[in-house]
Amino acid sequence: MSESVHAVQHQVDHQLEHDREHGGGGHADTASLNKRVALLIAVIALFLAFSETLGKSAQTAALNHQIEASNLWNFFQAKSIRRTTTLVAAEQSKLDLITSANDEQKAAISKQVDEWSKTAARYRSEPEAANGKGEGTVELSRRAIEEQHERDTALARYHHYEVASAAFQIGIVLASATVITGIVALSFLAGGLGIVGLAFMAIGLFAPHAVHLM
Repeated sequence: MSESVHAVQHQVDHQLEHDREHGGGGHADTASLNKRVALLIAVIALFLAFSETLGKSAQTAALNHQIEASNLWNFFQAKSIRRTTTLVAAEQSKLDLITSANDEQKAAISKQVDEWSKTAARYRSEPEAANGKGEGTVELSRRAIEEQHERDTALARYHHYEVASAAFQIGIVLASATVITGIVALSFLAGGLGIVGLAFMAIGLFAPHAVHLM
């Protein structure tokens, strides 16, 4: 929680302690209200802890997916360069094959061209590598795009959890202000913000792309 929320809660604790020490017939209603508000604050604080934990987890997941996507794109680029180099060498050898008059040389060149062609094909698609994930350029690009999609989903969740945390924190401040000022309407606003926070938590958890925040 932010420092401002901690400061407000500290003041609320002081007010509740004061009510307990000076309780009496005239303060019974106020003490009862303060207890209900304190329970509301505790519930909102619980959900705030959940939203902040989920937010940190989503942020870490987004970072991990971004790193993996970058690694896959680097691997894709290296494989593409190798494939291009191999294809150029094969095409050059085909030209040498045309100008060569020696049958033995032609056979050797043809064999080399076949090997380079197979290597280039493997660089393009190698689905059986990496435990079936594939390490050809086709598979690497697909995996990198999937990681980027997972990154975007994690970031969307993170933004929703951040909004939820903000709503919970403001709700705690408003509920705490009820104890200090005695204005009951503030606790209703706090409860409404708690519901808003829960809604954004649910969206982040189950449908992070349903609402586009950024």
